[in-house]
Amino acid sequence: MANETVHGVQHLLEMRQKAFAGGGVDKQSAERAEGKLTARERIELLLDPNSFAEVYTFAQTFCTDFGMEDKHYPGDGLITGFGRIDGRKVCVLAHDVTVLGGSGTSTHLRKWCEIIDNAVKMGVPVIQLNESGGGRVQEGARWFSFSGSVFYSNTHASGVVPQITAIMGRNAGHGVYGAALTDFIFLVDDLGEMYITGPAVIKAVTLEEISYQDLGGAKIHTQETGIGDLRLSSERECIAQIRRLLSFLPQNWKEPPPRKQCTDDPHRGEPILNDIVPLNYRQVLNMKKIIDIIVDDQDFFEIKPEYARNIMTGFARFGGRPVGIIANQSTHLGGCLTVESSLKSSRFVRFCNAFNIPMLFLVDTPGYLPGVAQEHAGIIRHGAKLLYAVCESTVPKITVVIRKAYGGGMMAMGAHKEHGMDLVYSWPSGEFAIMGAEAAVALLYRRELETAEDPEAFIAEKVQEYREEYANPYYSAAAMNIDDVIAPAETRWKIIEGFDFLEGKEEKPIQRRNGNVPL
Repeated sequence: MANETVHGVQHLLEMRQKAFAGGGVDKQSAERAEGKLTARERIELLLDPNSFAEVYTFAQTFCTDFGMEDKHYPGDGLITGFGRIDGRKVCVLAHDVTVLGGSGTSTHLRKWCEIIDNAVKMGVPVIQLNESGGGRVQEGARWFSFSGSVFYSNTHASGVVPQITAIMGRNAGHGVYGAALTDFIFLVDDLGEMYITGPAVIKAVTLEEISYQDLGGAKIHTQETGIGDLRLSSERECIAQIRRLLSFLPQNWKEPPPRKQCTDDPHRGEPILNDIVPLNYRQVLNMKKIIDIIVDDQDFFEIKPEYARNIMTGFARFGGRPVGIIANQSTHLGGCLTVESSLKSSRFVRFCNAFNIPMLFLVDTPGYLPGVAQEHAGIIRHGAKLLYAVCESTVPKITVVIRKAYGGGMMAMGAHKEHGMDLVYSWPSGEFAIMGAEAAVALLYRRELETAEDPEAFIAEKVQEYREEYANPYYSAAAMNIDDVIAPAETRWKIIEGFDFLEGKEEKPIQRRNGNVPL
């Protein structure tokens, strides 16, 4: 009996060694020679030491068609399991590109679906380390009833647990749609690629010639399409940033985000803020500088920093509490709202609301960007997405108007009390209006301008008068459109004090099956 046990353990070790070899030691060496990590090395780097527990290690495909009878590998090209990050439980999956290019349909997809479904049951985040060629052609669609649908699992996990995908190699098919349905996508520069059809198919159908990177590389998806949230220089940096992102997020929709002990004085005053707004309203104001000053320890984790740079989204802490920040950035397009910035910000707002993350809006926008290109690109529909996201959200929300709050931008950014904002503050430099003072004067006094002896002097006088009498924050405060006018130096404390007060806020959404977002 003892010998049988020893033999059984020895066989188990041999089977594990075979599974750990993936598509073969030679293929793993080839991956390393290209400077890439193997699938198991990625998982090891992601998780706390010795915390990974693999499931379905020995699962194999059932397919025997088209020569597949000789291509059965333990694990079937996908490694799944659970572990811990900073002591908190997570589920993880990683494609093994050494096994048939990380492709798979039957068993491969069944494992993928089950780990996502289990993450939902356990209420823990799921992290996908993707490098997959998509569906396995040899298996076809026959095994669909067995494999399940990754898209279905990702969709039903949405808003229940955080889902994060790292694009660490070439991806197509369910490797990209299974990523697009998650909350965040990080791409490794010069490695990560996403596309529906590759360059060869495109050339055959449309005669267009393009490289893999120019078609769907990290730079394309973080700057042009907006699919990617971060572009990282290496796999190690990518994995480190996933761990950092999770530090801001709750385990699931029922829990609050993890609060840390704050060593940065909540009452820290910053007199430099009193002089940060340019006297000339046409000059740009770098909102990033303000964010770095007011958040805990100058730690701002920006999301989509290369896409729609006229608005900033990201996570920071105030008094140790994670907060989602949505801020206009006038260094790009003057901080105007556009199709792209509306898509970027509305998606971020909906994520924060789904996972109990309070939101801070920092406002400096002249409104929606005018122009034929924006109108024809659908600014009405896309711009309405941000309005919808803000109006439907129920988490604590604080707005600070830094400078301009004009027109539709004022409405979309919550620079008033009527879209469910809990606290709305303004700096003395805040300017509230349907349009800028210059445009308003030109419209209101167009007849007087026609007969004015010195039109420029007349406009300057009326603009100053308009700002002092109507566009200033006290005019809005008098009508209870905002809660208070605050000194810039006290902004940090006002935000921390406000979120402390709003902790435990309860606001039940209207009962319905679902709203009809202007997709």
